[in-house]
Amino acid sequence: MVISNALQWAMEKIVELFDTHCHLDVSEFDADREAVLVRARAAGVTRMAIPAVDAAGWPALLELCRREEGLYPALGLHPVYIDSHSNDDIDELRRLVEQEKPVAIGEIGLDFYVPGLDRERQQWLFEQQLQIAAEFELPVLLHVRKAHDQVLATLKRTKFPHGGIAHAFNGSLQQAEQYIAMGFKLGFGGMLTYERSTKLRALAAQLPLESLVLETDAPDMSPAAHHGERNSPEYLPEVFSELVLLRADSPDQLARQLMSNSRGVLRLSRG
Repeated sequence: MVISNALQWAMEKIVELFDTHCHLDVSEFDADREAVLVRARAAGVTRMAIPAVDAAGWPALLELCRREEGLYPALGLHPVYIDSHSNDDIDELRRLVEQEKPVAIGEIGLDFYVPGLDRERQQWLFEQQLQIAAEFELPVLLHVRKAHDQVLATLKRTKFPHGGIAHAFNGSLQQAEQYIAMGFKLGFGGMLTYERSTKLRALAAQLPLESLVLETDAPDMSPAAHHGERNSPEYLPEVFSELVLLRADSPDQLARQLMSNSRGVLRLSRG
């Protein structure tokens, strides 16, 4: 009965949520971006962090975040698009970070899942961007696939001090604890809504609430109810409802702490 009431509360009450990883700037949203924003805000998703993937997208991303209230830019070079990044992009990133003051450096990291990506080049770009984040005292939004040990080792070796978010976290409890010890939050999204995601759901249930943030990774990683469709920030409440079922925290406490976690890790002032 307690779980049933909690789920009913989460489904019926509109709570304020922060989508900490949403690619609203990409072409998949060109046809209806404004309508998506209207629906997301109506659903309670009032704030979104918009991470970049390549230098070509930085100008439009920055303009979108300037134009729309509650959207926060992160600038970076995504490891999956390694072939489109040049060394000059690092210099331009440093210049833009100083000029535009994004909330984070991202989306950056290592991807050892996709075949054929130059791992040495990924590592170099990752460390260059960590250095920029350290220079400007910014958190980082991490993309990590099949590379948690390597990313953690890099963060420790470089003594990166500003934390951030391990986006779409899918590592072990031990790896989660290492990220948390270095000041990182762990991002949970649509995969949490799939019953087959047993390890992920167990982690979301047992990790400290203070270490969690929510995300959609829209247009990717749609929740179960929208499998095969374009993901959207308006679906974030479905992830929240699933988290309500998985945890002992009250829905109200969960919503308040998630917002505090998101704002805190991105160093956003109140209001």
